[in-house]
Amino acid sequence: MPSPSQPPTASETSPIEDRPVLLAAPDTPAARALAETLRKARIGFVRASTPAQALTYLEDREFDLVITGGADPKQKSGLMGRLSELTPELAIVALLEDEPLAGASGEVGSAAFDYISRPFDADSALDTIQRALSAARHCQARPPAPPLPSLKELLVRSPAMRSVMTLLERVAPSEATVMIRGESGTGKEVVARRLHELSGRAAGPLVKVHCAALPEQILESELFGYERGAFTGAHTRKPGRVELAERGTLFLDEIGEISMSVQVKLLRLLQDRQYERLGGTRTLAADVRFVTATHRNLEQMVRRGAFREDLYYRLNVVRLDLPPLRERREDIEPLARHFCRQTNNQIGRQVDLTPEALARIVQDPWRGNVRELQNFVERLVVLSDGTAVSEQDVRLEQERALGLAGGSDPGVESSVISLDAALRRAERQALEKALRKAAGNRALAARILGVSRRALFYKLREHDIK
Repeated sequence: MPSPSQPPTASETSPIEDRPVLLAAPDTPAARALAETLRKARIGFVRASTPAQALTYLEDREFDLVITGGADPKQKSGLMGRLSELTPELAIVALLEDEPLAGASGEVGSAAFDYISRPFDADSALDTIQRALSAARHCQARPPAPPLPSLKELLVRSPAMRSVMTLLERVAPSEATVMIRGESGTGKEVVARRLHELSGRAAGPLVKVHCAALPEQILESELFGYERGAFTGAHTRKPGRVELAERGTLFLDEIGEISMSVQVKLLRLLQDRQYERLGGTRTLAADVRFVTATHRNLEQMVRRGAFREDLYYRLNVVRLDLPPLRERREDIEPLARHFCRQTNNQIGRQVDLTPEALARIVQDPWRGNVRELQNFVERLVVLSDGTAVSEQDVRLEQERALGLAGGSDPGVESSVISLDAALRRAERQALEKALRKAAGNRALAARILGVSRRALFYKLREHDIK
């Protein structure tokens, strides 16, 4: 929504889906200059003059990028932290008001994708914005997942996980590089967080890099940072994730997805604990502990020549193998109860899982592991009409998940056209029910339906649901 001092323009009155940028900044010279730059480049945007207005926009609309600025460092830092928590897939660019970069980077932390500092030239600013939009759209191809619980909150009953925890507690106080292996959804990030919590670096930062979510060029600059002028649009120096993890832990998730050129640079970092920023000549020391994770078979990749053998041995110093959920069924019931309590706290209700419902949940194969179980229980609780989830509720939800649920409408003929209409009606009903259960909270509604926020907004527009 345009500020009162500015009349609406073509960029600000176009359909909302054509406006991928939220400019969250008060009416300052830097914000006005950047808004004019966006208009001339025909990049659609929405203005929010206060943090509260920005958060309201994000609750109701979908954006690829937020540019946040303001003279109050605490307010700006708080907004950026809230944005990262609310929509972790969102790219954030910080608009700096003539403030030194060193102080600014400390204020905004690692949430920012990049910075635009004043005075700026239009080409550099647009290049930064386009790179941020590209990175955001690449990351948003993966639906954002709700955070898994800390292992401290859960009762580990299975012998398989007890063995993993015993090894974890032995290796955590050391400086050894740890590789966490396991299928998707087994909780590799949770284990990495627990390693950090039990280490001598617990007071330092835990910095995560999702290697599969970033293109090669962006991944390299995210890891190592860059100097001003390193490439077009690098108008300021930016610290990399290695630098941000100083005296803490650097968690490289999906390490099997990195390219050969990044593998070479990562090998040197692991061997010598040294690196240079992109475009820089000064060698920096890395005081970090490395933890990696992958679901890929790295041994096969080494044999195929897709992963460097020397890097593999550097990473595979201590290996933690997380068993799939179907091989540790003793943990399913406490996990399901935990997710039930967690969802009740989120929606302000008190829904219980009956013993019969729990028994059926334990029997499921859970090919998606803990993440699938979490989403499944969350849907059961949110969509429940009463105070208890029954065995039949679980069965119907299992059938729905498999695409088997749904009755036949005797008034609908078996034709391609009528089937399409029936599917659209069912889809609309599911969208409306999820929104009702989530009390209008679209982020929660997306999780109920098991889709990304982007997919939910697309479907709401398709069905003209306001």
